[in-house]
Amino acid sequence: MAEREPSAHQFTLDDALGADTTGFMDLEVPEYAYMFGFLQADGHLAKGVGQKGRLTVEINARDIQLLREFQKLTPYNSSITERTRSTNFAKTHHSAIWSLCSLEARTKLNELGLPHGRKSRKVTPPRVEFSRRDYLRGVIDADGSVGFTSKGSPFISLTTASTAIGAYLCFYARKITGALRHPQRNQRDDIYNIVYVGKAAQALSSHLYYPGCLSLLRKQAAADSIMKWVRPPGSKPGPERIEWTAEKDRILLTAQTIDDACAALGHSQNACRARLRKLLDGLVPLPY
Repeated sequence: MAEREPSAHQFTLDDALGADTTGFMDLEVPEYAYMFGFLQADGHLAKGVGQKGRLTVEINARDIQLLREFQKLTPYNSSITERTRSTNFAKTHHSAIWSLCSLEARTKLNELGLPHGRKSRKVTPPRVEFSRRDYLRGVIDADGSVGFTSKGSPFISLTTASTAIGAYLCFYARKITGALRHPQRNQRDDIYNIVYVGKAAQALSSHLYYPGCLSLLRKQAAADSIMKWVRPPGSKPGPERIEWTAEKDRILLTAQTIDDACAALGHSQNACRARLRKLLDGLVPLPY
């Protein structure tokens, strides 16, 4: 009787084709970090019977080039198909679908933080080292917007149901732009809508959409336009956003005048008056 190789059950088609899968989804590589962020936001990982299952990403057919880039980055068999169907938003919607069935690839993605099934609230930033701006660009390309408001102001935004993703964007964007955000779920959809406008949007989009990065081409084009934006003469920036601390509140409460408080804190009179009113009216807790 022929002796059976002990590892014969591990043999795959990729072994026969000589595919090198060792670096797949190394999130310190910018392209994989971007791809993982996009998959967390817009991908669907389905678990089938036994070892069966499938990862799919369906996007507008105009963005099919991005799926081709994903296919190039993936050293496993995958396919891209197209279909036209009717949706709640359009009578005819032409989409492109990337499908990946490899168990090894799906296991890797799941271990990194891509859950099976419904995932919108469960996803979190990776627990391993990763390229942060590329990851966030992937999330925004999938679930965000980049462009100009009806009044011509640049903006960049993210819509997400994940508290962890929303909080991480706010934390990261503050380091880049100085803009403070306290995300809260809206009442209609119970999701977070996080928006940066004007100079903050310009700084953030310039940082995320750097030259030569992997991205949706139309959002890269919008980011390029934002980078050229100049505030119109005579227009004023929006009100300052301040993170009030207990120490700042103590200075505000003990200052002799509002002018003294403004000088000590470096904030406007309107901001100091509004905060003082909230403190005195009991709308925010007094500092210990």
